[in-house]
Amino acid sequence: MKTKTKLTTEELVRQLLVNLGEDPRRPDLVRTPERVAQSLTFLTRGYAEDPAAIFRDAVYPASGRDMVVMKSIELYSLCEHHLLPFWGQCHFGYIPDKHICGASKIPRLIDHFARRLQQQERLTSAIAAAFIEQVKPLGVAVVIEAQHLCMMMRGVEKQNSRMQTSCMRGVFQQDQRTRAEFLSLIRP
Repeated sequence: MKTKTKLTTEELVRQLLVNLGEDPRRPDLVRTPERVAQSLTFLTRGYAEDPAAIFRDAVYPASGRDMVVMKSIELYSLCEHHLLPFWGQCHFGYIPDKHICGASKIPRLIDHFARRLQQQERLTSAIAAAFIEQVKPLGVAVVIEAQHLCMMMRGVEKQNSRMQTSCMRGVFQQDQRTRAEFLSLIRP
């Protein structure tokens, strides 16, 4: 019985160039497989990260229950259906229970999940679920607005479309006033 050998990303890209009708030995393409492999490793680095490590030594006791909002956090991801980029902004809010976290941890968490092959809908809820697990707030709200090259360059070719997704958990889901306050704070 023959065992299959696993191809490296560079070998796969080299073969992809051939399949597209290119010559991977052409001077401008010689290093392309190496560059693409490095790029994909960087763009999908979320698979190699531990979300708990993001919050290690960065969750602090707190007594207040005032809303914390961080808006317009840029994000970049790859559509899992076409491996094309999508990018946009994430607006994030939470109501602490007994803990708050370091401010930089919120964009790090967003990047952690965005740097995987994604669907925007799943990205929104994954960010909320992980934050709840790590910080245990009374509630969390995540809104993402993004543009998708898979809709702009191919398919329906709509240049000005933006997708919005939201995930409300805890008090943001249960209390209309809390949700309305968050939504008013993230309005441009």
